[in-house]
Amino acid sequence: MNIQLGDIGHIIQLAIAPVFLLTGVCTNLMVLINRLARIIDRSRVLEDRLDIAYSDNYLNELDVLYRRSHLINYAITLSTACGLCVCLVIALLFIGDTTNVTLDKYIAGLFVGAVFSLIFSFGFLLREIFIASAAMRAQRHVRRAHKLNSE
Repeated sequence: MNIQLGDIGHIIQLAIAPVFLLTGVCTNLMVLINRLARIIDRSRVLEDRLDIAYSDNYLNELDVLYRRSHLINYAITLSTACGLCVCLVIALLFIGDTTNVTLDKYIAGLFVGAVFSLIFSFGFLLREIFIASAAMRAQRHVRRAHKLNSE
């Protein structure tokens, strides 16, 4: 197992694309975690308000927040799985090249799995955004109707 300097350079060149993907996945994870944190903060506020007084509006908003949090949790899980697959791809690139073991099919399979995980993660994020937008529009109509009734 005599590794030449040129071989290591070649392995690093092969690993650059997955590293860029890993950077994007990490950015996606930060966005997802920030969204989850905001959902958790808002649900705590609503639960505190419900401890003081019962409100159907608060309960409805909490139901929406719970749905959103589940979707974000799925997206975080899939993004994390994507990141793990990409890390395994990078490791297998080095292991395969240094040991002269043919790991091409495993590397390709893990990379495709990583991409599909990322696609589904984005799908869950998009669904969560649609739910958040619909809830925001529904609240706007409730406030507008309440304002018209009070006049």
